[in-house]
Order: sequence, then structure tokens, then C-alpha cells
Amino acid sequence: MPGCGTCHAGHSLNDTRPGTTCRIRRLCGCGAVRQRLLDLGMQPDREITVIRAAPLRDPIEVRVGDTFIVLRRREAAQVEVEIEHA
Repeated sequence: MPGCGTCHAGHSLNDTRPGTTCRIRRLCGCGAVRQRLLDLGMQPDREITVIRAAPLRDPIEVRVGDTFIVLRRREAAQVEVEIEHA
């Protein structure tokens, strides 16, 4: 299915450093992973902040609204973001 998988067009959440606030542009994944991200509140135009990354940057902790979420790198790679504050 076109448009599924890792975001290649823009900056992904996976590439974002801790302490950075960005805005979700789109979700590039499909199926269960995409639905999980949506269920966690990760929807386009929402603000998201990277809180911290574990050693080797897997997993990463992010904040969406008042919710703290831990994502694996492969999940974070499917979230295309636009940097707002570094």
C-alpha cells in the first residue's frame, strides 16, 4: 500500500533530539501500528515533545498533550514531524 512505512519525505520523530517540541504532520504507517499511534493521541497537527531517549535511542519517551508515551524507534520512524522548538 503506498504511503506505508517509514517517512522519507520529511523529518521523522525518530530523528528528533530530546527537549525538542514539534508538530505531527502525518503518520506514515499502516494497519495496527498506525491505529495504535492514533489511539495514543498522535494525530496530525498535535504538538509533541521528545522527553528522553534510552541508550541507542530505543525506546524514546514523548509527551502528547498531558500523556507520556514510550515508542520504539520503528514506531517513531513512522511519525513525520515539523520542528517548532529545539
